[in-house]
Amino acid sequence: MGYEQPKMDKLTQQLQFVREIDKLKGVLRRSFLLDGSRAENSAEHSWHLALMALTLAEHANEAVDVSRVVKMVLIHDIVEIDAGDTFLYDQVGNASKAEREQQASARIFGLLPAAQRDELITLWQEFEGRETADSRFANALDRLIPLLHNYHNRGKAWRENNITHGRVIQMVGHIAEGSSALWDYALNLINDAVEKGYLAP
Repeated sequence: MGYEQPKMDKLTQQLQFVREIDKLKGVLRRSFLLDGSRAENSAEHSWHLALMALTLAEHANEAVDVSRVVKMVLIHDIVEIDAGDTFLYDQVGNASKAEREQQASARIFGLLPAAQRDELITLWQEFEGRETADSRFANALDRLIPLLHNYHNRGKAWRENNITHGRVIQMVGHIAEGSSALWDYALNLINDAVEKGYLAP
């Protein structure tokens, strides 16, 4: 009989996952902090979304389970540890994004014990699918926060990447699926950004 490596106990697996997700702090996004001082990282982005979910849940189009929304937004970008952050307006990068992130989800969530692995993969897939009230609201928040960043830092990422009004509308329109109130707010912000010169018409 060949040597069989002993199975890791549950706590060891969980702590391995905890160590792995620390790497999310090093994944830089193309969006900048509201004050424009530096790029944010994906861990900061996820934390911000979780607090937005707690704060803004009353504005969802349908009743949502806030704890599930918080879980979704906290884990939705963990795959970026392997797949990297794909800029919303990067057409080439977005063409391979789903495949890269699917592979990443299997590896990273696979560090966990089976029950937790399956729970987080299911939540991540639900977020990506945008077919439930919880996932639609979570996605609305995910699209709103870069607008807030760009508006308050005078369009830093928009201007650096030659993004136009029409492109923004095209890429963030599904905010409306999760919250018509947030979509109305977003539209006003986008139009005001054009008037102020933060966003090209």
